[in-house]
Amino acid sequence: MIFADFGADVIKIEPVAPGDPQRMLGHLPNLPKADHNYAWSIAARSKRGMALNLKTENGRAILTQLVRTTDVFITNQSPASRERLGITYEQLSALNPRLVYAALTGYGETGPDAERPGFDANAFWARSGLADNVRPDVRSAPAAPTLGMGDQPTGVALYAAIVTALLHRERSGRGSCVTSSLLANGAWANAASIQAVLCGGEIQYRLPRTETRNALTCFYRCADDRWFMISLVQEERDWSRFCEAMGVPELVDDVRFATLPPRRSNASQLVAILDDVFARRDSAEWERIFQAADITASVVARAGDLVEDEQMTHAGAFVAADWIPGRGMTIDSPFRISGVSKTAPRPAPELGQHSQMILEELGYSADDIARLKEVGAVG
Repeated sequence: MIFADFGADVIKIEPVAPGDPQRMLGHLPNLPKADHNYAWSIAARSKRGMALNLKTENGRAILTQLVRTTDVFITNQSPASRERLGITYEQLSALNPRLVYAALTGYGETGPDAERPGFDANAFWARSGLADNVRPDVRSAPAAPTLGMGDQPTGVALYAAIVTALLHRERSGRGSCVTSSLLANGAWANAASIQAVLCGGEIQYRLPRTETRNALTCFYRCADDRWFMISLVQEERDWSRFCEAMGVPELVDDVRFATLPPRRSNASQLVAILDDVFARRDSAEWERIFQAADITASVVARAGDLVEDEQMTHAGAFVAADWIPGRGMTIDSPFRISGVSKTAPRPAPELGQHSQMILEELGYSADDIARLKEVGAVG
């Protein structure tokens, strides 16, 4: 999708029936409900769609023709599946030595779990230790990730690998194979904790909020039942200013909190005091107070808040897409390049929507295409 955002002609190849399972993802019971297929729009917008049965000789022959002239081939098939379908790097690069071949798996290319199916909920989130590490406290059960929490950043990592390979091709004249996995990206997201263990360290799990080790990197409930997070990482510098902003200047020299050691040992007492203070004002008022005092703090936003957040627009999070109902907007890919324009997002394709068009571009006649559809090679 990111390549398509920057103007590439991207062909999405799916099985003839029922197509990519992502088409149905938005219908799972715990996900947001909407008439528009939002999950598929994010995954497949601006691509052309082709339905091929790669288990047939005709289907593989069509793919072979596409590969001969393409710059990049991306697959999320397992290593063994690539062998069965005849789409390994060795096979395809023999047809096109300049090809950049990108393989994404759940758990990596080799090892005992290389053939295991992987989704971001298990490979990225659970297996990497993130689900355990981000629990609210040591007594809480792990939380499930939101849709795409691992898929989206892993896709960006794969994009980075591909453009690095394209730069290598510019310099060497030859393509290459790049690989990534949900598990490796989960480990990257959890790098600080894993590195601590690699260094012989010990993970300190979060304590319950009211028993925290640090009251100044904590969540607090406001009068409007919204939560606020404060992050005073330079608290020796900001302690007095924080107390003034909170309206509790008497705490500055309180012996329980005046310096760092007692402030840590008495953190639970400080949480109780701040709980009472935060409950006196709405979150919007606290937001104004902390901004005026230049203190790092933020309301815990809900997805519904973000569509009204002006800064989200300035950050480039949204882009116009008049084919999407409601506000006519979609989520933009997360970076811009000066001097390079992005392409306006186009609707995600229906299953096999562009099959005939692409086959015609490859030189197939109408009769050829009809026969391919009749034998189930193309949808």
